Amino acid sequence: MSALVEGFLDAIAAERGAAQNTIEAYRRDLNAYVEFLAGRGKTPLEAVDADIRAFQAAGAVRGLSAASAARRLSAIRQLHKHLYVEGLSAEDPSLSLEGPRRPRPLPKVLGVAEIEKLIDVAREGLDDPARPPRERLAAARMACLIELLYASGLRVSELIALPRSVARAKEPLIPVRGKGDKDRLAPLSEPARAAIRRYRALLDEVAPGLATSPWLFPSDSESGHLTRQAFARDLKTVAAAAGVGADRVSPHVLRHAFASHLLQNGADLRVVQDLLGHADISTTQIYTHVLDERAKAMVNDLHPLADKGD
Repeated sequence: MSALVEGFLDAIAAERGAAQNTIEAYRRDLNAYVEFLAGRGKTPLEAVDADIRAFQAAGAVRGLSAASAARRLSAIRQLHKHLYVEGLSAEDPSLSLEGPRRPRPLPKVLGVAEIEKLIDVAREGLDDPARPPRERLAAARMACLIELLYASGLRVSELIALPRSVARAKEPLIPVRGKGDKDRLAPLSEPARAAIRRYRALLDEVAPGLATSPWLFPSDSESGHLTRQAFARDLKTVAAAAGVGADRVSPHVLRHAFASHLLQNGADLRVVQDLLGHADISTTQIYTHVLDERAKAMVNDLHPLADKGD
């Protein structure tokens, strides 16, 4: 039976260029599977879906994590597909099986004070005439990016590709084209609008050539606008200077903060869904963990029989 496993591993190494670490992980999982089947008097060629379920259940009893169980099932599925395609097995018993559901991780969220600290650090030296103009421009752009992202909840891909016309917006909502070329309106607060005016004024002064670009955040990149990688890198630099863990900060975390803080302050979930551009409200519901924490705090603070020691 080890020959069946090794034949499969040789195939994925040759056909897919699978990494050695992947090969070894599959080998361990499949050897355990073959050993389990042998204990039931079977080989992979004789296995049925009940055998695979029993193997997965045995792993769960031993405390195997959902991630490890999912990896094991993936290896087993690929083995049985290989045996079927090669004509070694009459059917694939893994087709009817569903993988274990992994718990969806909660989004990282920064507090309001931490967002304010990021903005303050990004602005440092912005109005210092002794500072080199290019440095002042970079500071104005970063402060503008942070304020605009936190105020609007845009995806980073939407943010960096905003048109220059946004700088002239006078309404509290701006049109955005999101995933699937779906249009929506995103909020534009007055502080964010002021940050845009400040940044664009410096851009006109320091780099008038770039200022004529059709993009709000022009750059000499291939796309013509700021790249998401450059923004993410510079944001982590600001986070480190602000004393906020760089591993906790990314453009997407600022989008999380936008949604979580709105909900925490009483916004309707459906409204937040529309503002984020989520097609399914279940995607937005992950942010309701902040409401759960708010409800717990309210009960602990206000209920007459709440245990104040917890």
